[in-house]
Amino acid sequence: MKPAAAQYLRVKEFVVAHIAAGKLKPGDRVPSENELVRKLGLSRMTVNRALRELAAEGALVRVAGSGTFVAEQRVHAHPLEVRSIADEIRARGHEYHARVVLLESVPAPPDIAERCGVRKGTKLDHSVIVHYENATPLQVEDRYVNPAVIAGYRRNDFSRITPHDFLMQAAPLQRAEHTVRAVVPDASVRHLLHTSAGEACLLILRRTWSHGRIATVAELHHPGSRYELSGAFRAEPKRR
Repeated sequence: MKPAAAQYLRVKEFVVAHIAAGKLKPGDRVPSENELVRKLGLSRMTVNRALRELAAEGALVRVAGSGTFVAEQRVHAHPLEVRSIADEIRARGHEYHARVVLLESVPAPPDIAERCGVRKGTKLDHSVIVHYENATPLQVEDRYVNPAVIAGYRRNDFSRITPHDFLMQAAPLQRAEHTVRAVVPDASVRHLLHTSAGEACLLILRRTWSHGRIATVAELHHPGSRYELSGAFRAEPKRR
């Protein structure tokens, strides 16, 4: 028999296993304390401790008077890293795939020309790609690439290689600039992300430099309910 102090782990394992198997989905109500007491043959104090710990860990949400529910699971990414979305997804043990919506050469509109540091009408390579985690869209990537800085962008099959991987191979990354905004996207982005009208997204505006020039500008939309940015830094002590 397990020691009493470890019995609460049985409850945690039971709930987590049901979430991992898809038997309990985000927003679902988990069995009540009384139900778990009867099902697992443990004390209410033990069950209560397990549910409190799962809530503190972010797996569950406890609502007074209503019950305990599976929390919406959000993906974490560092706001300052330039990293492949495919690597992020696979690092979590999930499947990655991409759908290329658009891949073309276009004359730069005024706002994009300004961000790219080129004249209006300059030909740029333009792609729109949806990146999926398992079967769920996680990012809509709208990217412009200056072919005078990085050639050969449109010759790639981006269902097999990510733009990030190609760009890192094609040219050295010298500098990156990020701006993060909360936005309500237009209908085309909502359709690609499978989000509802009025649902906020996290938008990362990114510019990268190579060979001393702006190489790419990108708009990366993520569903706010499934994605968040987090990061940390260490302050170095000042020398006296």
